[in-house]
Amino acid sequence: MMKFGLCMLLIVFLISSSPAQQKSDEVFILVTGTVQDAGYPQIGCQKACCEAYWKGDRKKEFVSSIAVIDPNEQEYWLFDCGPDIVPQLQMVNNYLHSDRFLYPSGIFLTHAHIGHYTGLMYLGKEAMDAKEIPVFVMPRMKTFLESSGPWDQLVTRKNIALIDMEAESPVKISERLEVIALKVPHRDEYSETVGFKIIGKSASALFIPDIDKWDLWDKDILREIKQTDYAFLDGTFYSESEIPGRDMNEIPHPFILESVSMFSDLDSEVKKTVQFIHFNHTNPILDPGSIESAGLEELGFGIARQGNVYKLD
Repeated sequence: MMKFGLCMLLIVFLISSSPAQQKSDEVFILVTGTVQDAGYPQIGCQKACCEAYWKGDRKKEFVSSIAVIDPNEQEYWLFDCGPDIVPQLQMVNNYLHSDRFLYPSGIFLTHAHIGHYTGLMYLGKEAMDAKEIPVFVMPRMKTFLESSGPWDQLVTRKNIALIDMEAESPVKISERLEVIALKVPHRDEYSETVGFKIIGKSASALFIPDIDKWDLWDKDILREIKQTDYAFLDGTFYSESEIPGRDMNEIPHPFILESVSMFSDLDSEVKKTVQFIHFNHTNPILDPGSIESAGLEELGFGIARQGNVYKLD
């Protein structure tokens, strides 16, 4: 598919960059959050990782989500909608320079775990009281939202409008963008789980924040990486020893060290396209100053950081 080649480097800006500098008409991806469902700091955590926040040495990190933004059309689409949606939507609006608050043109949901859909509650009567915001869903996710309270109230009150998706079927969301849902193996208690391929005019991105293991997928992850310009991939845990006392088989994810080993033969330009995301609060990669973060970058891989920007045009 679309590859930029050597002359096209990943364009990454930290959130500390002024949104006023982002006045291009080019469509881009904004990373609005990078943390696993329960966020950082995590409830009840008294480990050193969260103690650093309580002491004021680290900042809060938002739950994993990305936004695709079209400044020319003043539109944006949110991919996953977690409990940090309030500051995340404001973050996006800061990049659009509108004189009014702009609502999402659509929300794409990967699955029914708390960090990926519970932000919908802020679209309801008690908060935004939105009007028919399109929410793109797979069949089981649609049934879950229609039949489970309080989410069904969002549907009956028309705060959201559920839009059907089918795996592998492209959905054109604008003249410049289309989205394809890709089913992935995960803990599907209430819904199926998907990743998304987001295709722009001259670049594409893969967004898979949750998967059990790469070798359980019916697709070749190496091939998928090579066919996209950016690959935002599950980086929940750094290694198997990260949470002592927990049975990691109950919360399967590809450890970053496993992924690095699997991806080791990719050439250097392709490795740059891999952007790990969706970090557990215990994951040392969440800390930009950690030895592990430096080591991962030295190996040529990318790390999605809150506020990073990636061109799709």
